[in-house]
Amino acid sequence: MITSDRMAAVDANAAALGVPQKQLMESSGNAVASAVRERTDPGDRVAIVAGRGNNGGDAFVAARFLEDRDVTTLLLGRAEAISTEIARDNWVALQSAELDAREIRDATALHTETSDASVGALFDDADLVVDAIVGTGVTGALREPAATAAERINAADASVLAVDVPSGIDADAGTAAGTAVDADHVVTFHDEKPGLSELDATVEIADIGIPDAADLFVERGDLLALDRAADSHKGDHGHVLVIGGGPYTGAPALTAQAALRAGADLVTVACPESVADEVQGYDESIITHPLPGDLVQPGHVDALLDLEAERTTTVIGPGLGRSEGTLDAAREFLASAGGTVVVDADPLRVVPDLEPGEMDATLLCTPHRGELAAMGGPEADDWRSRADAVEAFAAELDATLLVKAPYDVISDGEDTRVNRTGNPGMTAGGTGDVLAGICGALASTQPLLEAGAIAAFVNGRSGDSVVDDRGYGLLATDLLEEIPLTMWGEQRE
Repeated sequence: MITSDRMAAVDANAAALGVPQKQLMESSGNAVASAVRERTDPGDRVAIVAGRGNNGGDAFVAARFLEDRDVTTLLLGRAEAISTEIARDNWVALQSAELDAREIRDATALHTETSDASVGALFDDADLVVDAIVGTGVTGALREPAATAAERINAADASVLAVDVPSGIDADAGTAAGTAVDADHVVTFHDEKPGLSELDATVEIADIGIPDAADLFVERGDLLALDRAADSHKGDHGHVLVIGGGPYTGAPALTAQAALRAGADLVTVACPESVADEVQGYDESIITHPLPGDLVQPGHVDALLDLEAERTTTVIGPGLGRSEGTLDAAREFLASAGGTVVVDADPLRVVPDLEPGEMDATLLCTPHRGELAAMGGPEADDWRSRADAVEAFAAELDATLLVKAPYDVISDGEDTRVNRTGNPGMTAGGTGDVLAGICGALASTQPLLEAGAIAAFVNGRSGDSVVDDRGYGLLATDLLEEIPLTMWGEQRE
């Protein structure tokens, strides 16, 4: 089962792994053609109703494979408005092959009483209608001429085959915001979409050649989740609380700056008053909340819980140290927190002491392999073996784990991702603090598995950019300016 957003990411990841969208569209179209052949005989009349996106492109390909059927393809709109290059290329291929393909530039052309006889006859006489108007990436009510086309398809006596999802149906919820195609059959790609189980239709899942690696490895397609609404307001993308500092000041400051660079709107650092001015001095955007004394202690927990309740995500650990009182405070805080908490550095060692069923907080833990072993977790040199073992340990802890290594493993106990960005220059101190800050920002807007996976990719890719540009000798601060370029610049490549 795969959501529409995740499907878009996997498509893009496949391209990044060397399987271009053009190849996937060819395979998708062939799968649609095979489904049409199973339900029709040579010479049967097939009407394809296609939109201007890649869903329509899949149908243009299918039409080329159905020359032994009487196929007419109707494009809803003008050919010059086809939205992607690969779909446009496949429309041109239909013209070059002199197959019957027509533009429907106005919704009135779809009504029998106002259209020419040939268009009306397509629906009246068709043995099968293929719905390829919009795919999984489009939600909300259908606009014209798509809405009229859906009504015309539903009024036909022919059987209806939908490409990927019936047009007008939300692929994730199985609901419609308005008119939707009532399909008899659906051929969907790669994996079933959650909403298809709600339909009264047979569903066929077609393997179109997306490699398993596109699901497993974090790639630039995962960055598609980072789009922002045009009407966003301050606070919509998170107010992160960082609990850190005392023995160290640079670590919580790095975490805070990384969270801001990764898109958090606000960051507050709760730290001992002895270092608060120094932490705030790293950047004007950092808000500090001084705590009495030189170390975080159990007496601070109530105040920290009050702060946590008003923030979207908390990061605990950077620069805290491992004094007995500080670890007691971390243990008490984690046992009582109610939101999302990223656990880094020394407080990781108290996580196994907590009873998963008694915690309200949801945890994203970011250990390196040595810290994982100290938590009682698995030791494995091979990343494949480690992935399986980390998944089992995450399930045991009832937490999401991001295990840092040359191949980072991210797992919530059910699903597992692997990140391959990063380089040996990132052994420099502070890069883990930067990663924790990115996790904090992303956990404010994304599910924890996705937050950890994207954070690992962004942190590693930022480090790769620094080393490619300057060589080794990387400082953790070098990563900060690269973070937004990686997160949003990657989408423009």
